[in-house]
Amino acid sequence: MLHLPQKPFPRTIILLLDFMVVLFAVVMSFLLRFNFDIPSYEFTWLYIDLLIIGFVRLVFFLVFGTHKGIIRYISTSDALRLMVNLLTGSLLFVLGNVVSYFAFDHQNIIPYSIIIIELLSSSFLLLGYRVLLKVVFMETRASGGQKRHVIIFGAGESGLITKRSLDRDAGPKLKVLAFVDDDRKKTGKKLEDVPIQPADKLDDLLQNNEVDQVIISIQNLSAKRKNEITDICLKHEVKVLVVPPVSTWINGQLSFRQIREINIEELLEREVIVINNDKVGRDLAGKRILVSGAAGSIGSEIVRQLMQFNPEQIICVDQAETAVFILQNELEQGIFKNYTFIIADICNESAMQRLFDQYKPEIVFHAAAYKHVPVMELNAAEAVRNNVGGTKVLADLAVLSGVQKFVMVSTDKAVNPTNIMGASKRIAEIYVDIKNAEGKTRFITTRFGNVLGSNGSVIHLFREQIQKGGPLTVTHPDVTRYFMTIPEACQLVLEAGTMGEGGEIFIFDMGKSVKIADLAEKMVQLSGLAPGKDIQIQYTGLRPGEKLFEELLATEENTKPTYHNRILIADVGENNPENLKKIEELLQITNNEDDMALVAVMKEIVPEFISKNSKYQQLDK
Repeated sequence: MLHLPQKPFPRTIILLLDFMVVLFAVVMSFLLRFNFDIPSYEFTWLYIDLLIIGFVRLVFFLVFGTHKGIIRYISTSDALRLMVNLLTGSLLFVLGNVVSYFAFDHQNIIPYSIIIIELLSSSFLLLGYRVLLKVVFMETRASGGQKRHVIIFGAGESGLITKRSLDRDAGPKLKVLAFVDDDRKKTGKKLEDVPIQPADKLDDLLQNNEVDQVIISIQNLSAKRKNEITDICLKHEVKVLVVPPVSTWINGQLSFRQIREINIEELLEREVIVINNDKVGRDLAGKRILVSGAAGSIGSEIVRQLMQFNPEQIICVDQAETAVFILQNELEQGIFKNYTFIIADICNESAMQRLFDQYKPEIVFHAAAYKHVPVMELNAAEAVRNNVGGTKVLADLAVLSGVQKFVMVSTDKAVNPTNIMGASKRIAEIYVDIKNAEGKTRFITTRFGNVLGSNGSVIHLFREQIQKGGPLTVTHPDVTRYFMTIPEACQLVLEAGTMGEGGEIFIFDMGKSVKIADLAEKMVQLSGLAPGKDIQIQYTGLRPGEKLFEELLATEENTKPTYHNRILIADVGENNPENLKKIEELLQITNNEDDMALVAVMKEIVPEFISKNSKYQQLDK
């Protein structure tokens, strides 16, 4: 077999080859014109045409730089540039004939038949030898070692582009064994000589062949289908890769290096939520909007989504300086510029008063909160001071300032709370519900569960533990959690804020809860490792205040539907106005550092607050 050098051919050699091909094409043109018997009197014209055509082609090769490309990576654009080069030269020959025809007694310098035959011959030979060298090069590289076998899921345009990117790549030695597609009409056909198999044969293909990777090439494939494919692959210890969205391709062309391993977030996603953007837009356009906790996971996404509705101004409030700096740098790259960053503590009443006086917000999205259950269990006073006290400061100022809407982001941990964090958020819910009756401000609460990719999420923890070689720490074999994506959660917050009339607690359809132990195992497998063999999963026991199962509704609660099938309204009954006095008492106790007295009052305000695995269990009757 012919072996090509690893380094590209020198440009001068390519230029010389191209020149020789053109000369050969001219000779072939004369031979074909005269049926391989050139008359002696035509040899003079053969030499003249060789000189003229050779010189013009050489000049155009230098001008167009067609010899500078690396042949092993020849693409459609390279072929197109070569064809334009040849056509331009041939048009020049035609123009020369027109001039000579009128100047030299109806004499053509180059016969038109020679021009046409030479153009076709040169095009075929120049492109042909380039493609041949590319194929030989790829085969030579592939024969140097054992090929890795790949199956591409998706026999459409994206699948074909994926195969071509693999063929083009100079690195990994891959061979596409088959395309697999859900469309049975494609079964039995071939794409570039690779057979197309039905999707239900994927299990058999992996069982009967040594497959290293399955690449999912279908754009916008549902998470459910991705899960099904991934489970089959993981059963056979085959790595799963995905092709990124077309919008991320470089200059519209897919690079092999962009094909990446599938991540767990993609497998936990659900169908894309459709919200009423027109209605949300009418509610938010031209408004001054304050976002508390604006640099956090939820707050920052709310800010990003608000920008598309062209508000008059977004006031971003957060006390985390580094997070604010990062978000500010991100927003500076965008088109929307009507935002202001304020570093401040929402518990600082005088600072918040100045902020409301200066910016006069019309809508408030309150996302600031302490959220980590184990940390707040050890810092009860701070949890109450921030989650309850901070909410009280903003809510009171909203009423005094005549804010139109106040949308509070709450949590599923506020339902039948078993920990300080959840109970503090439930008390904040109670406070804003009572305030809803005081003025024209409409107070709306939204509840949802764990958010994929949020700061401190279990997925981030597992990923770090896998990188360190384990073990992965799971609190209990049966613990489950609900998950949403950050954009999904924030879209629903905006939609609920738009539909809310005041006093509602909106809950979101979170789908099915996920078993954390299963999540840990799948993340290990997706990393190409074996749970229990390469990486251990270690059960550490439930942490103080932690539940086995999260709930979205308390047992006494029921729900009412809304026009959006993913949003429901929780009917939690009337709140006792006397709770206002108890909340004032609660906030006073935060200054006394008496956590037992503090939690005792919390349990009075929230009778369903029953502590678990915590020192505060002694307060439960």
